[in-house]
Amino acid sequence: MKTPGINRRTLVLATAGATLASAAGAQGRAARAVKIVVGFPPGQATDIVARLLADQLKGVTGDTYIVDNKPGQGGSIAMGQVAKSPADGSVMMLTHMSAVAATPHMYKSVPYDALKDFEAVGLLGDLPFVLVCHPSLPFQNVADLVRYAKAHPGRLTHASSGNGTVSHLAMEALKRRAGIDMLHVPYRGSAPGLTDVVAGQVSVALETAAAVRPFVQSGQLKALGTGTPQRMAAFPGVATIAEQGFEGFSASTWLMLIYPANTDKALVQATFEAMNKAMRTPEVEARLLQIGAIPRFSASPAEAAAYMRSEYAHWGEVVRQSKVTLD
Repeated sequence: MKTPGINRRTLVLATAGATLASAAGAQGRAARAVKIVVGFPPGQATDIVARLLADQLKGVTGDTYIVDNKPGQGGSIAMGQVAKSPADGSVMMLTHMSAVAATPHMYKSVPYDALKDFEAVGLLGDLPFVLVCHPSLPFQNVADLVRYAKAHPGRLTHASSGNGTVSHLAMEALKRRAGIDMLHVPYRGSAPGLTDVVAGQVSVALETAAAVRPFVQSGQLKALGTGTPQRMAAFPGVATIAEQGFEGFSASTWLMLIYPANTDKALVQATFEAMNKAMRTPEVEARLLQIGAIPRFSASPAEAAAYMRSEYAHWGEVVRQSKVTLD
């Protein structure tokens, strides 16, 4: 007999909350502290989303979520630490495309196996990128940049969040398609790189919309093009890079919550349900859009795991074509 006022989704979420509470209270406590590891410094787009996730999850599970920043090597240092963490629900990571799918193909060795050392929980969203430059430079769009770079080979430099990140690989792809020469300057996250672009020490950067938007709004940086299929409302009047002569070009990274391998499947499912309850509300999705993230969610942990595998294969081919390898 159907119970009045209770539907299947309510029961699933109730079960998810109970499972998380049980895991958190394994030592007789009602709640515990859970680390959400981020492979970039505070203030980076991934970090901003992680802190929003931490606040929202606390309201659903009653646990305390602490964002633990472990920057370096495009997120692979953080991934390596999470791979070796206890599989008891005390450590999770808000990871991104680069660390999962690109970095393992670029470096001769990384301290984890992207396909074996983690349990996928689910996607949380996409972070689109925007090409920006110092406002004193004599170009207003991508075509101007290309012309200038061809007339002054080797003079321009571009910052990235680190070797193997989207800001690095996508810019390498753009340079290759445009036939231009620019020196790559890697940083440990977007903030220090953008600081040097603002200061005029580096010419351009292809970075997340969330990171560059304040600088563009203040006039400290000039937006040349977006890495999205359609123009972004947050950057009115700025054309996509694709429509500026580079059809099909895109620059975006995805965010996914993961656990160490061998985490209990019931806990993974419970976390998936709690994350969706916490983040899939009109208010939170509006907040994600406001900070430059595009909400995108998985249908299940299994779907997220399959997506990880497909992205690993796809970006492995991109790295091979780019011929960018590192020690």
